[in-house]
Amino acid sequence: MRPALCIVVPVLDEAPTLAARLCALQGLRRRGARVVVVDGGSQDETPAIARDHADLVFAAPRGRASQMNAGAAACPADVLLFLHADTALPENADGLVRRATLGPFSWGRFDVRIDSPRPLLRLVAALMNLRSRWSGIATGDQALFVRHDLFLRVGGFPDLPLMEDIAICRLLKQHGRPACLRERVSTSARRWERQGAWRTLFLMWRLRAAYFFGADPRELAIRYGYRPR
Repeated sequence: MRPALCIVVPVLDEAPTLAARLCALQGLRRRGARVVVVDGGSQDETPAIARDHADLVFAAPRGRASQMNAGAAACPADVLLFLHADTALPENADGLVRRATLGPFSWGRFDVRIDSPRPLLRLVAALMNLRSRWSGIATGDQALFVRHDLFLRVGGFPDLPLMEDIAICRLLKQHGRPACLRERVSTSARRWERQGAWRTLFLMWRLRAAYFFGADPRELAIRYGYRPR
């Protein structure tokens, strides 16, 4: 039977925290959601850990866009939800997504909180949510979800090494505004803590502005610290 919801998790070297993240999805699995983990070439125990907690685990060319597209192709559920490995869903995410996509919306995202007590990061999350609600553009940290038929119609994620979330949102917006759920996902503060909150914030603003004005996403990915394939 075709599942109502498939949660696609792209991963790369996530062994230290992956078991806990996937364990948090087991309630959703028991209610019928499928969890598909797509590895981008991890050098640690990530694939082995994932096999104990997911319905399907396999490898795809490195890059969130290509990994998420591969996961979507492997699990043609009614609705696809794309979840970063460092982000946690609310316990009733399946019901929230179902109600949203059975209504007037074909796609959407959650509000986000950054898992940190720092006031600056609480402010950053609030501004991300406001900006997203105003613009109709979601970030990958907000657990983007989309009906399978619409995902196919727009051709999936553009195969970019960075900004794939912005790129697909632009395509999806041509078919309607997103459901902006006020329930929150929680995303790790690790990149903010590793690079410094202000430095990370300004870097993200500069990269988004550069992308808006036509900069090469591959060069932006290198500046962000990713390893484009």
